[in-house]
Amino acid sequence: MSLPTIDYRTADAQHRLAHSLQQSGFAILSHSPIPYDLVDRTYQDWFIFFNSEEKADYTFDPQVQAGYFPLQTEQAKGHTTPDLKEFFHVYEGHALPQGMSQATWDLFIQLRQLATELLTWVEEQSPPEIQAQFTQPLGSMIMNSGETLFRLLHYPPLDSDIPAGAVRAAAHEDINLITLLPAATAMGLELLDAQGKWQSIVCDRGDIVVNAGDMLELASQGYYRSATHRVVNPVGSACQQSRLSMPLFLHPRPDVILAEGKTARQYLQERLREIGLA
Repeated sequence: MSLPTIDYRTADAQHRLAHSLQQSGFAILSHSPIPYDLVDRTYQDWFIFFNSEEKADYTFDPQVQAGYFPLQTEQAKGHTTPDLKEFFHVYEGHALPQGMSQATWDLFIQLRQLATELLTWVEEQSPPEIQAQFTQPLGSMIMNSGETLFRLLHYPPLDSDIPAGAVRAAAHEDINLITLLPAATAMGLELLDAQGKWQSIVCDRGDIVVNAGDMLELASQGYYRSATHRVVNPVGSACQQSRLSMPLFLHPRPDVILAEGKTARQYLQERLREIGLA
C-alpha cells in the first residue's frame, strides 16, 4: 500500500483527501499554501534550542502541559518503555523560549488555518448519515480552542546502550481530531495498514502529512480511521543523526461533545493519563 499524494490545487483534492483518511487514516498533501522556507526556518530554530543547555530552564508545567519535556518522558499507550525523544509543547498564549523567532507562531497560525479548511473538506465529503453524527461543523469545533497543540519533537542520535525495546516513537494513535505534519527532517515514520503490515511513509520536502485522530474516529462513528503509526530507529550511519518533526494536533474546545455525551475534555484527560502526561 502506498499513500496517495494529493495536490492541494486540483479540483478533486477534497474528495481524494477524505477518501484517503477514510481508507487508511493518512494522506499526503502536496503544493499546500504553507511555504517551505517557513517550515525550514522553524526547524532551524528548534534544532538550536534542543542542542542548547538552556532547554532545561523551560521544563513543562504539569498543570498546563506547555514547555519542554526531557528525553524519555513519554511512553505510548500500552507500552512501558519510554520513547527516545524530547519535545516542546507550544500552546497559544504561552511564551516560546527566549530568543526564538516569529517563525514558530507564523507556522502555527498557517497550519491551523489549513487544518480548518481540511476539516471542512472532510465534512463536506462525508456521507449524509455521517455528517448527521457531528454535533457541530468540524471546522468550528477547533475555533478558539486553547487545546490545539504544536509539538516540536527532537529524536537525538542513538547511543549504543539504548534500553531494550526502546524506539523513537512506539506504535500509537493520535488523540485529537486531525494532525498536520510538515515533512520531517529524516525518514522513520511508518503506518500500520489494514492488512497489519508496516508501511514507510515517504514524502517530499514541502509536503504535509495529514492523519485522522481518535476524536475524529469517535465523532464520525468510526467512519474515519485513526490509524496506528510509529517512528522506527534508523540503522547504519543514520543512527548518528538527529531527526526533527513538528505535528500540529488540532483539538476541539474542551466543551465540544464528540459522541454519546463525551466531551473533548473528558476524552483528552483519559488519554493523557494513559500515556503518563497527566
